[in-house]
Amino acid sequence: MHSTDPLCRDCLAAAPARNGRCSACGSPRLLVHPERDRLSIAHIDCDAFYAAIEKRDNPDLADKPLIIGGGRRGVVSTACYIARTYGVHSAMPMFKALAACPHATVVHPDMQKYARVGREVRGLLFELTPLVEPLSIDEAFVDLTGTERLHRASAAETLVRFARRVENEIGISVSIGLSYCKFLAKIASDFDKPRGFSVLGRAEAKSFLADKPVRMIWGIGKVAENRLAKDGFRTIGDLQRRSEIEVMKLLGNEGRRLWRLANGLDDRSVNPERETKGISAETTFDADFSDAETLRPILFRLCEKVAKRLKTADVAGRSVTLKLKSSEFKLRTRSRSGLKPTQLASRLFENADALLKPELDGTRYRLIGIGAGDLVDAMEADRGDLTGDAGIARAKSREAAVDALRDKYGADAVVRGLALGGRAR
Repeated sequence: MHSTDPLCRDCLAAAPARNGRCSACGSPRLLVHPERDRLSIAHIDCDAFYAAIEKRDNPDLADKPLIIGGGRRGVVSTACYIARTYGVHSAMPMFKALAACPHATVVHPDMQKYARVGREVRGLLFELTPLVEPLSIDEAFVDLTGTERLHRASAAETLVRFARRVENEIGISVSIGLSYCKFLAKIASDFDKPRGFSVLGRAEAKSFLADKPVRMIWGIGKVAENRLAKDGFRTIGDLQRRSEIEVMKLLGNEGRRLWRLANGLDDRSVNPERETKGISAETTFDADFSDAETLRPILFRLCEKVAKRLKTADVAGRSVTLKLKSSEFKLRTRSRSGLKPTQLASRLFENADALLKPELDGTRYRLIGIGAGDLVDAMEADRGDLTGDAGIARAKSREAAVDALRDKYGADAVVRGLALGGRAR
């Protein structure tokens, strides 16, 4: 098969097209690009992941607008593509989403289910190559360099087969971007969602990027975009037209990164050992609260959630971060680092509670969250049973018993002391 032969993404036939369709099955989903079979770095992104899983599990939702999110004071986690046609998007406040699409079905997120499906997709990726770099629960980079003989196919054909397996075996769809570097592969995966497969080659990289806004570059948000505009950089082409030295003189070391990406230069490898930055949980309330009697029990329940996720991921945290959002949407974050590694809810809460107390100054909060960071291997966690600290040993034994009961009878089978005063919701 040659790169000039259209590859049908439905039947895998490689033959000249007829009127823009596969000559074998009539499908219009043809993959054609002069560099297609010479590229091997890909970005895989599941389409409307949470919503796709809920529609898979409940076919009655298939043709309906669906929003995954919390109560009216929460935010949208994911919206299906039907809901997006009404202007609903991720991170939109729920009251705005429901105003835009009042007939949408709203489903609260089931993170355990989504994580399980995410692992299934990742498992299929690992059957292709060990070079899989997860970015989140529903996206990853892969490097298929050198796998042609193993799979008896180019990286492009292997990825087409992978996408079909995800649809047939897992019941959701993915979009794929294929290129020679991570930066362009990630851009390409957004081209043709859902069920997309787009290719960006070396020959077209600079010309493709030239007229795009600088915010297309990773790490450029609204503030950075405005700052760059003041320096005369509104499009990526503006960066391309200056020398690397000029851009560095204006923007420092960050300028070098921006100039290189603007010119399609990205030598970062796909890193299968990409470190998880942290594990967290948060909740948005249906009303604003300022009192310890309400906030502390909710915080404890969130610590239990984070502890469970740490254990599932076989890691332990050495830092704790408290997140609070006021009724005026002002964000406060407070952290403690340099802690002894832990997976225990009680130890997380001890530090989180100490961070919370100074913030109970009458401010009314609409959101509270807790995160464990600076992660290390679980083997380093809570080693009091080896150092003579009987209290830690008892805490581990207690939490292990509670976890076992919850695994068997459900998350609400055991409600521990402090959590009786409130619920994360």
